[in-house]
Parts: sequence; structure tokens; C-alpha cells
Amino acid sequence: MDIGLLGALNVLENGVSIAPTAPKPRQVLALLALRAGQVVPVSTLIEELWAGAPPRSARTTLQTYVLQLRELIATALRRSAGPDAADAPSAKDVLTTLPGGYLLATGGGRSDIQEFERLRELGCRAMDDENFADASRALRQALDLWTGPPFADVHTGAHLAMEARRLEESRLCALDQRIEADLRLGRHRELLAELTVLTSRYRTHENLHAQFMLALYRSGRRGEALHVYQQLRTLLVRDLGLEPSARLRRLQQSVLTATAENPDSPERHDDLAVPTPGGGLARVP
Repeated sequence: MDIGLLGALNVLENGVSIAPTAPKPRQVLALLALRAGQVVPVSTLIEELWAGAPPRSARTTLQTYVLQLRELIATALRRSAGPDAADAPSAKDVLTTLPGGYLLATGGGRSDIQEFERLRELGCRAMDDENFADASRALRQALDLWTGPPFADVHTGAHLAMEARRLEESRLCALDQRIEADLRLGRHRELLAELTVLTSRYRTHENLHAQFMLALYRSGRRGEALHVYQQLRTLLVRDLGLEPSARLRRLQQSVLTATAENPDSPERHDDLAVPTPGGGLARVP
């Protein structure tokens, strides 16, 4: 079974979709797929579906949804059945009833969330080892798995909504790390268009703004780098009553006081440092 949740729901059994069209069965499948290989308690599924106010028929209705999913799985299994069909798993083997809940078995298939987490961890380890080329490559591959918001076409209750927020934060962290790796590889000009969009989308994200400032500075656009800082400061003070962090103010001062003995080659300036997600300053060669 192949599972796609980083975007629209896409669950395939032997290449055949088992995603139902009705909203609540889709919700059940999404939660089972999210926790594939684990028992999902009946109570968790009921809470996801009815937000703490289940009808008296909740368990019976949930059983109906599970039966509908098994019918779709059985259809997919029949379509892909070969000469050894007698030995093939049944729908109940794929979506199993266990004490207290249900388990969706993937049979060793692919999950885009698991692959994203694997690649993200690989990229972060490469960053720790200062292997920026491998870090950029792995993190880019991780981010390429995303085709939209998690569970984009599924109605989300408490559990799916919480997981969607966690995944979005994980994606933003991977994006932040990939941009830092690219900056360390000297790809500042390549990042300008992307960072223009990102800083417009995440208007108070200090590290993205710091990365944008550095990319602009190293592209010979010091005035624009200072303008990015001023725009962020205005927004933070006006909307949140906060000044930019000390590390961002230090970066602004670095831009202000940077030497300009060779303005035609700003990439030679190595006295600027990009704030890291942990809060320190990491020099960018």
C-alpha cells in the first residue's frame, strides 16, 4: 500500500485507489493511513469524527465506515489479483479489527510522511556535519514530496488538524534548513525569488527575513537588505509590540557597517553571519 497525505488524500492498494468519496469515511481512512501499522483506538476515531459530541450510534456508524473501506480494499485486491489469488491477503488482513481499535497494514508500502521525515532527518544530520551539499539535496527531496497542505481534501477533526499543524511546522523547519544550506553553498542569487515569496507569506518569521537580508547583501543589494529589516521591524512593533530579536539587530548592524572596498564583488564580503534556528550566528563562507 502506498500512502500520500502531504497534499490530497491518495491511498493505493496495488496501484488502485481505495479512497472513498464520502467525507467521513475519507476522514477515517486519513487517520488510519496517518498511523498505518499502529492500532488506532475506536475512541480516537470517534473523537476525530464527531468532536467530542458523538451520536449514540457512533460505534455502529464507525463500523459502517470501516466496512465501506474494506469493500474498496477488496475491489482493489480483486483488480490486482494474479494467479496466486488464493494466497493473497483479504480486505480484513489489510484493515484489521483488533482489541480496542483498527489497524491499516501497508505491507511494506511507501508513505510520503515517513519518507519526508526520513529525508528531513538525513538533511539535518548532514547540516550538523557541515556537509551542506548533501543537506541541501536531502532537504530539497523531502520538500518535493509536498503537493499541498496535509490532508488537503479531507475534513479534519482534532487529531488530523493537530497533525497537520505539526507537519507544517516540520516542513517550515526543513525549508529553513535547506535555505541555510544553500546560502552556505553560495547560492544567494538563486534564493532571492523564493525568499521574496516566503517573507511575504511568513511576514513575522525572523529567520527567513534574516536569510533574505543576507541573500540580498551578498547579491550586492545592501539597501534592499536594510529595507527588509525595516519592514519587519515596523510590522513587529505595530502588530505585536515587539522589537526584532537581538540576533536580527546584530545582522542589521553587520550590513550597516560592512566594508565596501570592492562593491563590484559583494560575494567577497565574509563578515556577515546568518542567524541559525537555534538562535546563534553561523558565518557563511
